Amino acid sequence: MVYSSREKSLFMFKHTSCGDQTPTRNIWSCATWVPYTIGICAVLLAWCPAGWAQTGNPAPASAEEVKQLRDVVQSLLTRVTELENELKQRQVSPAETTEREASAADFGPSASAEAVTTAAPAASTPRAGTATSSATAAAAQSAALEGSKEQTKAVDRAILDYLHGATLNFAVDEYYSYNFNDPVGRVNALRAYDVFSNNISLNQADVVFERAPDVDAGRRFGVRLDLQFGQATDTLQGNPLNEPRPDIYRNIYQAYGTYVAPIGNGLTIDVGKWGSSIGIEGNYTKDQMNYSRAYWFDFLPFYHMGVRAAYKVNDKLTLNYWLVNGTNQAEATNGYKDELFGFTATPNKKITWNVNYYLGQEHPDRVEVSSSGPIPVQPGLTFQAITPAPNGKLHIFDTYVSWQAAPKLTFALEGDYVIEREWKNTIPALGQSSAPSHVVGGAGYAKYQFSPKFALAGRVEYLSDRGGLFSGITQALKETTATFDYKLSEGFLMRYEWRRDFSNQPSFFTDTNGVLSKEQQIATVGVIWWVGRKEGAW
Repeated sequence: MVYSSREKSLFMFKHTSCGDQTPTRNIWSCATWVPYTIGICAVLLAWCPAGWAQTGNPAPASAEEVKQLRDVVQSLLTRVTELENELKQRQVSPAETTEREASAADFGPSASAEAVTTAAPAASTPRAGTATSSATAAAAQSAALEGSKEQTKAVDRAILDYLHGATLNFAVDEYYSYNFNDPVGRVNALRAYDVFSNNISLNQADVVFERAPDVDAGRRFGVRLDLQFGQATDTLQGNPLNEPRPDIYRNIYQAYGTYVAPIGNGLTIDVGKWGSSIGIEGNYTKDQMNYSRAYWFDFLPFYHMGVRAAYKVNDKLTLNYWLVNGTNQAEATNGYKDELFGFTATPNKKITWNVNYYLGQEHPDRVEVSSSGPIPVQPGLTFQAITPAPNGKLHIFDTYVSWQAAPKLTFALEGDYVIEREWKNTIPALGQSSAPSHVVGGAGYAKYQFSPKFALAGRVEYLSDRGGLFSGITQALKETTATFDYKLSEGFLMRYEWRRDFSNQPSFFTDTNGVLSKEQQIATVGVIWWVGRKEGAW
């Protein structure tokens, strides 16, 4: 088809318009062309029929040529409208843009799309406005959806960052033991946790949550909660002489908050209830060398309620101080607050040495009665004062050291000396402390890790109970234990143990009521499962 010179110039103008330039075009140059382009289009629409009629060309333009020219003009008008809309959108103020984005974030993807669509000009021509608005709305909605996804990711990331460093851990500890004395009632005497013979038993089931402080990450606060169920809970929390209302705290083995104060190298402060670190053995079987616990674990405190502080002098020395209600007392039985002074020394990476001195007063200054008058109180909180109040003190000297003699060989040694004056109050007016009772002795440990799956450990122990503070009679208790570990996989441990307890006095149950033996021998199989992200000892 042959076009006139005017038609060719119009096509040339169309192809070089701002709309077909690269994305890096200057919108202000486009804005400068817009008025001139509108004027040209208006002149062309008015001039086309009359102009051709006045030309000197004897052959007037055909109807087809006129139609083509009108189509070109209409195309130009549509493009001009699009450029006007684009220019107005780009001229929205930054404050208004921020306000719209905030509104979109508050009300979700649909609101974001609506806000952007509303911001688009509504002055489109009837022929081109519908398509332009639809395209703009679709693009805006797509952008809003992407923004919503990014916002969701940011919220998820904030939650993950908050939980970073937190661990949720679970453990199940079960055992079967057989006492060759075949004791009446199938009870193992002088045991802390493995108290039953010839019985498949749940020693403990544990849930441990911890989010420890991390000063390097800017987090000085932390929290820990240990929930415990099974036979061990009765050992830890079952003595009404020490705990007036043990059921309230029965399943809470530990619950404390931590703060690392910016003092020197850091002063770590714990407030709440925690497992006692007097004595080398602890609560969780997977972290011990043997399955059964030593006499000293059974005799020394299990837990404390109060405040403790640890100050790290340097990489080799940490000082410890406690102020607590008492030994195994979530609720104090008297007004005296017990104290501990100690230190932890690590002269090198292979040796860790702990020294503790504990001073307390463990005798109640009250006795529970059925009623204290007309004023109602919680159950178990009606008391009558003991007069005169007991004043006998408790002293515990405890020290233990562990030595990693070789990569596979570990030794440990514990020594303890306990002295306490019992209270004699047969005649209230003459109440006084008795002569001191002493418990002295210690334990030695050794463990060899043959491979990641197999290990062999042994323990020897001596406890001289002068006055019956531990066992009720004066005697010298001894025991030897051999333990074989087989770790089927990480988090699944089986322990096979043989233990012999013996004394210079009859102290262990037999198959006859009222008849005691000087020894007992027990074989035990323990099975321990644990899962969680907490590394090292719990």
